[in-house]
Amino acid sequence: MTTPVKRPTARVPGWVKALGATVVVLAVLFAGIRLSVLPGLKDLFGTETRDRSGPALLESIQDISRYDAASGNFQVVVDLEKDTKFLPDAVRGSRTLYVGAGTVDAYVDLGGLKEGDVRVDEDRTSAVLRLPRARLGTPSLDVDRSYAVSKQRGLLDRLGDLFSDNPNSEQAVQKLAVRHIREAAKESELTERAEANTRGMLQGLLRSLGFERVRITFAD
Repeated sequence: MTTPVKRPTARVPGWVKALGATVVVLAVLFAGIRLSVLPGLKDLFGTETRDRSGPALLESIQDISRYDAASGNFQVVVDLEKDTKFLPDAVRGSRTLYVGAGTVDAYVDLGGLKEGDVRVDEDRTSAVLRLPRARLGTPSLDVDRSYAVSKQRGLLDRLGDLFSDNPNSEQAVQKLAVRHIREAAKESELTERAEANTRGMLQGLLRSLGFERVRITFAD
């Protein structure tokens, strides 16, 4: 009568078990935070945001001699699509639908007036002013009123987003929105409105100083 021989069971080192458990837990937490598959996960761990920014430093001061006479509010819908050759969009590619809202100011530069641009008669009852044409300022994108409607990304792009945070992911559509807003401002009547407002402001100011006749023209 023979007795079966029990083979010794291979023992897994404790550090291997601990390491495996740690990896599993971290993977679950990472996936839950990135993919939002665990509702309330951030609240469970008491996420808190702290602003550790340093104080703002004054780099320069510039005197402004222009009169901001009009401001236009614009909104544009940007549809930006990026494709990759030889790969379908489901694998590699992206399409972003973005609503951009911003403002553009129109101004008249009064700092470059020459002596002959302002003429006043001897009895100071008549004045003739020649001003430069109104110009458009730099478009300013309002991030509080701008937002992404939808983002479609291929499989490879989604996998890349899981392991990296790109703070400039919307930079391309934001730049495109600013460009479209600038073009819309050029096609609008914003500069004409700025010149009319500047004329009205100066006429009212000079007439309050005793001038009876005020003539204002704009030239390049």
